[in-house]
Amino acid sequence: MNNNDHKKKAVVLLSGGLDSSTILAIAQAQGFDTYAITFRYGQKHEIELEAARRVAKQFNVAEHVIAEIDLRIFGGSALTSDQFEVPKGREIDDMSEGIPITYVPARNTIFLSFALAWAEVLEAHDIFIGVNAVDYSGYPDCRPEYIEAYSKMANLATKSGVEGSQKLTIHTPLIDLSKAQIIEQGLALGVDYSKTVTCYAPSEQGEACGECDACALRLKGFMENGISDPAPYV
Repeated sequence: MNNNDHKKKAVVLLSGGLDSSTILAIAQAQGFDTYAITFRYGQKHEIELEAARRVAKQFNVAEHVIAEIDLRIFGGSALTSDQFEVPKGREIDDMSEGIPITYVPARNTIFLSFALAWAEVLEAHDIFIGVNAVDYSGYPDCRPEYIEAYSKMANLATKSGVEGSQKLTIHTPLIDLSKAQIIEQGLALGVDYSKTVTCYAPSEQGEACGECDACALRLKGFMENGISDPAPYV
């Protein structure tokens, strides 16, 4: 019998970025058999899909699926629409004021719904998502109260939630951590951050711009750990 038959299954949302790669490592360290789900949602920076594949391979996940959703049909975000430019050069202190144009409307709600559906099929009772309420750039769907409300809904809306003896749990191990703390934890668990892509506006070769909000927060986190970011920059 495969050793994985004794492990609990968990669905992990894996974007290929710093946070999601760290939660994949955390889920495995907690003894879960991990099933990674990545989304091609019409994002302009599709290089992150390659990063997700690299990370999934590094951690030898049980299965890695890429779900197709085209959020370009709605637009409304600098990540999915050519109408908006990704903001660059903002001060760190300004990033928590208001909701930036890089917010993709309802993205985490959509992503969690797909993860929830797969978890039901897998008979998994655990979902891991790398939301963060500290260095989170003002996103409303990264807050603890959002996750709490979604968890309640998930257990009301699913067959496993109604009939099952075990409730679904949405794990957010990074939600109260700074970017520096996330990086410190990931390094301790063997995450190779050179394989990850965090940038909102990377080059076609996958080089980070170094100027968008995501890059600024990431670089700050590595600096506070006293090390250089191993990812390539323009």
